[in-house]
Amino acid sequence: MPPDSLEIICSQCGEETLVRREPKYEGFKKVGECFFCASCGHEFPDADAIPFKRDRTPAIFGDDDKPETIDIFRDDEKRRNCRYCKHYTVNPFAQRCGLHDKPVEATDLCDDFKTRETDSGPQEPKL
Repeated sequence: MPPDSLEIICSQCGEETLVRREPKYEGFKKVGECFFCASCGHEFPDADAIPFKRDRTPAIFGDDDKPETIDIFRDDEKRRNCRYCKHYTVNPFAQRCGLHDKPVEATDLCDDFKTRETDSGPQEPKL
């Protein structure tokens, strides 16, 4: 039984409703579960017999109708963002370029880009 969906279309009453689960006991030991229609109370013999409501999607669109993936950065731009530049300065109030002394955004591009150095070598952006 799929745990993410409890919606059913009951085969007895035809209603679009929920399935109700109740534990089945022998003495004080739980031996299974019983499944009932929440509208009419019809008992289903097991979890495989429950008519779950499936999301019905129209079959009018195929794989050819999907839009192609848009890549907004060229390969040479991916590593030249201000975010990875050694002149990029961030504080709680603004992001600035230390070379040009102007406000910038992390995704801005610059012709004067210099790779930021760290103790372990040049910092490579995570793509």
